[in-house]
Amino acid sequence: MSRNSGEREPLLGDQSRRRTNSNYSGERSQSISVPETSQEEAGDSMGFTVLVKRTAKKQLNECCSKDNLKTKLPITKWLPQYSLRHLQCDVIAGLTVGLTVIPQGLAYAKIANLQPQYGLYSAFMGCFVYCFFGTAKDITLGPTAIMSLMTATFATSPIEEDATYAIVLCLITGCVQLLLGLFNLGILVNFISYPVINAFTSAAAITIGFGQVKGILGLNHIPRDFPEMVYETCKKIPETNVWDMTMGLVSLVLLYLLKRMRNIDWKDDPDGPGPNRCVAICRYIIWIIGTASNAIVVISASGVAAILISQGKNNTLSITGKIKGGLPDFKPPDFSYSQDNITFSTSDIFSDIGAGFGIVPLLGLVELIAIGKAFARQNNYKIFPSQELIAIGLANIISSFVGSYPVTGSFSRTAVNSQSGVKTPASGIFTGVLIVLALYTLTPLFYYIPKSALSAVIIFSVIQMVDVSVVKKLWKVNKIDLIPLFITFLSCLGVGMEYGILIGIGVSLIILLYPSARPKIRVEYGDVRVMKIDQGILFPSVEYLQERLIEENEEGKKNHSLVLDCSSVSALDYTSIQGITELIIDFKRRDAKLVFAGFSKNVLEHIRRANIPELLVSSTVQEGCKLIQEQLTPEFPAVQHTKVEFSSHL
Repeated sequence: MSRNSGEREPLLGDQSRRRTNSNYSGERSQSISVPETSQEEAGDSMGFTVLVKRTAKKQLNECCSKDNLKTKLPITKWLPQYSLRHLQCDVIAGLTVGLTVIPQGLAYAKIANLQPQYGLYSAFMGCFVYCFFGTAKDITLGPTAIMSLMTATFATSPIEEDATYAIVLCLITGCVQLLLGLFNLGILVNFISYPVINAFTSAAAITIGFGQVKGILGLNHIPRDFPEMVYETCKKIPETNVWDMTMGLVSLVLLYLLKRMRNIDWKDDPDGPGPNRCVAICRYIIWIIGTASNAIVVISASGVAAILISQGKNNTLSITGKIKGGLPDFKPPDFSYSQDNITFSTSDIFSDIGAGFGIVPLLGLVELIAIGKAFARQNNYKIFPSQELIAIGLANIISSFVGSYPVTGSFSRTAVNSQSGVKTPASGIFTGVLIVLALYTLTPLFYYIPKSALSAVIIFSVIQMVDVSVVKKLWKVNKIDLIPLFITFLSCLGVGMEYGILIGIGVSLIILLYPSARPKIRVEYGDVRVMKIDQGILFPSVEYLQERLIEENEEGKKNHSLVLDCSSVSALDYTSIQGITELIIDFKRRDAKLVFAGFSKNVLEHIRRANIPELLVSSTVQEGCKLIQEQLTPEFPAVQHTKVEFSSHL
């Protein structure tokens, strides 16, 4: 086929003809006048301004629309259809969750290195707020084991029994989560991979659980860091308090037996008439007993402690002691604290918390979204992640005004809520009311709660968080995911939870980005060498791609011309353009040709705008091979003059 037959179009339109070094006689680089360019730039500027105004107006209208109001305030969707049946179910579910959260709140405050009442302060306000802004009927907000551990890690005050750091962390956590929700940035959570989350959760459960062994054994002055904790706990075993150990072990056994009552399989005949009303009521009572196992164990243990104290045996069991009753003052968090001529300023608090302002909000989101999606699939409804971020953000902000530390969704209490037949988020109101009543009326009784019983509640709650089966699954599905799993797990236990999660995320991102920096390049040998790249040519991979192309060019000490199959390339950046330009110069210096084949329409448009000198493009690999096999005539020594039909496949 003749090169001048006109069957192929110029490589990049008129770009090659505008160059002053063109071999076409009479062609001048001034073919486009300056005023014309200025008019185009002015038109682009005006078009951009109009686009910005239209976008801003559209966003404002959407923000103020009735549909958006319903989206941002989900209670307006379900409240008009609320019925007496819904109320009945929500009351039962709310009170059942309340019986679970009260002992858990007291226990989790221990993990956060706070006084027990702060666990209850953290348990009620989130329930009220989520009722108005949440989209999942099952989720209950409040203190959790992981949030408590993170609070202890990042927000333990240098002054004993001071909650200033924890409350400030709660406020900033809420602000970060609210902003992420308003700007729809919940996608950031997706960059924390499942193996990292799983390893972190398991390591946190082991850290929390082993940290409560001291409560079971009645030991004191045990460090918080895991390696030192294990060493000191084993070292002080001879100091074990037999009364505490007995109470702790009995509590664990009772919790196990009572929890099993909740999951009894009655094995009814699916085709039969079913149990009568009396049997159904008895089964429901048994289920309630199993669900309220934490409360039953704590109340029973408190009764035993009260009897021992009444008999004059005050030093037998380690008890919780006096708890401040009533609600805390509703006030903004303090950003400084002074005691005994020691003052901690706002800058001191913020610098001490440090990375906690980023890690704690993200972990809260991970817990909430994971729980919400799991129960939404199970119960056949849909949640809106961005709205969930707004809900939890507002919950943490408002909760900080009542002395709360950071809260999020609780898996165990959400499961109880779902199994109790909850219908709407209104169940949180009844949970919150029960906690408030407990703060006003039951705090004198909390004095007698044995610390070993609370430790048993914590251990039994977190032991279920350890997931060993995931190792077998990852081994079968994708062995590379075991790397971030084990690194995260060992780092969390070895160097601390705060560093372990960051190390795990970093390793996971490296594994994610590695294929972008080292894409797979397949070489097909024939009359013309064809190299196929399986990903986009972006800045991490440019240098590697250059090295591979030069290696193939120099193989056998010959300068081979190459065709690079770019059909899988979906994007280019500035570094890519510079790399392509350098490759073209290198190949020209070696008297070889490099053809880029199969660019998509969008990528080809970017290349046109880049105005790359002496670029050779073909629509297909076959076209590229033909270009290399054909000899260029003397009047076409420069590659950019080769005529290529690249629009046939677009």
